[in-house]
Amino acid sequence: MNRPVTPRALPVLPALALSRRTVLASIAGLTSLSSLSLPAFAQSYPSRALRVIVPQPPGGGFDFVARLLGDRLAKALGQGVVVENRPGSGTLVGTDMAAKAATDGYTLLMGSVSNLVLNMGLYRNLSYDSLRDFEPVGLAVSYSYTLMARKDLPFANLKDVVAYAKANPGKLTYASAGNGSGQHVLAAALWHVAGVDIVHVPYRGAQAAYQDMLGGRVDLFFDLSSTARVQVDAGTVKALAVSGAERNPMHPDVPTITETGVAALDLESWFGYFAPAKTPPEVLERLRTELARIISAPDLAEIFRKAGGKPMALNIEQTRALVRRDVQRWTRLIRDADIRAE
Repeated sequence: MNRPVTPRALPVLPALALSRRTVLASIAGLTSLSSLSLPAFAQSYPSRALRVIVPQPPGGGFDFVARLLGDRLAKALGQGVVVENRPGSGTLVGTDMAAKAATDGYTLLMGSVSNLVLNMGLYRNLSYDSLRDFEPVGLAVSYSYTLMARKDLPFANLKDVVAYAKANPGKLTYASAGNGSGQHVLAAALWHVAGVDIVHVPYRGAQAAYQDMLGGRVDLFFDLSSTARVQVDAGTVKALAVSGAERNPMHPDVPTITETGVAALDLESWFGYFAPAKTPPEVLERLRTELARIISAPDLAEIFRKAGGKPMALNIEQTRALVRRDVQRWTRLIRDADIRAE
């Protein structure tokens, strides 16, 4: 049988008269304990595997850099690093997922000019803000683009293309790997600044664009210099300009866009790790320290160079400044030129 429980009176404790000094000392002690807990967390981090969200399918530039860095980061941290491909709506699905991930340091984003810079201008109702929702861990490598023309076109340089396009608006065409891709945005921005009308022909991927350019069905195509090199070296296309601030070692005789005098314009597609905003600073510091060591390794730099990339060695303030500058500059240019991904 269950017996009823009779409430027992609690003894009345004498009131404690706490001085102001005692209260302040107690608060100071709690603050001290709280401040000690963060370094303790940082010392135990990581205690399990990390995941790196790649907002594109396996096999592309995002994936290549993420896996190359991930293998080395796993060794440095003593924990696994799992690359998780989350494609969809270009790069929007995976990037949005990373922006909303837990801020515990166990989820990173493979960020690039494509998803963190160009999307800010291309989409008016973007679900994330690159500058507000992400904190850079570090940039590893950048790649420039090469503007190619069909071999049989009578153009020796970019100035010839612009002169012809001004005299014959709408007669030339340029390919891209799809609406909103780096190839599309860079070319559209260039034609806008140069004041010419060249028709955009979007394809589903670069391979289809190459097939039609080699087949004589499209005239011009911007692609990553590392990929373009194969066709340029084979003599099947003509290289007219590179998009970087400096000449590309893969095409040392090809001028930059700015050098041609057509436009003061440059774009390089950088790649690196980003964490959700509000990730603990001690965790970010650990990740940044390890990533800086990884990026500075001579053998990794050589791998990037052979793949057409330029290794990057920026501190965190330089990285933040670069991302902020690119977002502001390209958002303004994309909207001025009315370039859209839809």
